[in-house]
Amino acid sequence: MGEDQKRAMMNSEIAEMKKNEPPNFLLSIKLKYVKLGYHYLISGALYLLLIPLLGVISVHLSTLTVKDLVLLWEQLRFNIVSVILCSALMVFLGTLYFMTRPRKVYLVDFACYKPGPELLGSREFFLERTKQYGTFTEENLAFMKKILERSGIGQKTYFPEVLFEDQPSIPSMTKARKEAEMVMFGAIEQLLAKTGVKAKDIGILVVNCSLFCPTPSLSAMIVNHYKLRGNILSYNLGGMGCSAGVISIDLAKQLLQVHPNSYALVVSMENLSLHGYLGNYKPMLVTNCLFRLGGAAILLSNKLSDRSRSKYQLIHTVRIHKGAEDKSYGCVMQEEDDNMNVGVALSKDLMVVAGEALKTNITTLGPLVLPMSEQILFFLTLVARKAFNMKIKPYIPDFKLAFDHFCIHAGGRAVLDELEKNLNLTEWHMEPSRMTLYRFGNTSSSSLWYEFAYSEAKGRIKKGDRTWQIAFGSGFKCNSAVWRALKNIDPAEKNNPWMDEINDFPVDLPRVATVN
Repeated sequence: MGEDQKRAMMNSEIAEMKKNEPPNFLLSIKLKYVKLGYHYLISGALYLLLIPLLGVISVHLSTLTVKDLVLLWEQLRFNIVSVILCSALMVFLGTLYFMTRPRKVYLVDFACYKPGPELLGSREFFLERTKQYGTFTEENLAFMKKILERSGIGQKTYFPEVLFEDQPSIPSMTKARKEAEMVMFGAIEQLLAKTGVKAKDIGILVVNCSLFCPTPSLSAMIVNHYKLRGNILSYNLGGMGCSAGVISIDLAKQLLQVHPNSYALVVSMENLSLHGYLGNYKPMLVTNCLFRLGGAAILLSNKLSDRSRSKYQLIHTVRIHKGAEDKSYGCVMQEEDDNMNVGVALSKDLMVVAGEALKTNITTLGPLVLPMSEQILFFLTLVARKAFNMKIKPYIPDFKLAFDHFCIHAGGRAVLDELEKNLNLTEWHMEPSRMTLYRFGNTSSSSLWYEFAYSEAKGRIKKGDRTWQIAFGSGFKCNSAVWRALKNIDPAEKNNPWMDEINDFPVDLPRVATVN
């Protein structure tokens, strides 16, 4: 082969790799999403304007003397109708304000399920058990080994019980239900013990599990097990991918706005026992290698009396759905292969779609969270580029000025690498996500909470700190939640999944190229 042919082949491979890379989403901004972000900001401006207005009125009233008050009383004595009308208007406006303002939503506490040591397994263990099924070709076993080596997942992660059986068995609903009960009830028991809340006090229940949607539902399993009250508002979300955890938080937040004095229990998990892929279609093999056992339970409250004992307050949620685009809709698809084996296929466009969804979410969220100095610089350069076609470099906002901690869904090393680069984050900011991927693997929608728990166990979260949770999933969706710490978090608190081994982290992770 000549030098020209080699060079042409290399250029072709590089072009193909770049085609499947996510976009640098901070360098290509769509104006409509900036407008959407400012729309969210302006829609809440009424409450922001009332604060300085009340301040001005208070300052003015403080300057009045006794003589001024006497003169005012003399004038009002002869204008009783005006006094009544003005008083009625003030009472009406005050009542309207207090009735329509959003209720504050507090995160009382959360718990992450940590299976027992009997369910621990290494990468080699997974490959050996997979080989025993006898359905995979040698080529695909080598392919899965390469994925595991480059995934960022360590040697101590948790697998479902079916993988530890002496002989490979056919997946069954019974085993899947057993796994679901183990994870859900394990996390909820820890949460109730930490908060002291009784199961009967819970008025809202939201459960999300993407692949396992039995009848009766998972939410019904929880209601039955804990004998929750008959008028509970229960929801079971399925098929919504790894971003369903933030969707559940947003749904609970919306329900807490209209149901005063309520507790909302959110349970996020995925189920593996029934959904391992046993075929040889490569796009379906990746999920076999990445997903691990895990789940989380979160208790939210809108009771003002719970503020003093709550850990965080929910500040913002932003949800983006790109499902109207065919490429986005089909990039993560559960379907059959040619031999009718069911699996979840990942498209080669996944990284590009994820990048576009992230760009949309970040562009929408920016006006809500960025400091005014960053917004002004960003807005001026955007106007100059869009309105006046000026050839200037776009200003990239520094999200580290808006957030103290980042919880980025631990979907895989490639995604974390790209986000670190595009958001200009440091290794310290990425540490919770990378260590969660290494220690627990991809636990789907619950991974954000293992990352949150990591930051707590490290003693990083102080009163007033803001934490950004961001996740994405099939459909295609990208969702964000922003939390503000209401107190310093004790790193030594019980029932933290990192509690017994936090001093072993962080570990050095080799940077390896991703699988294409």
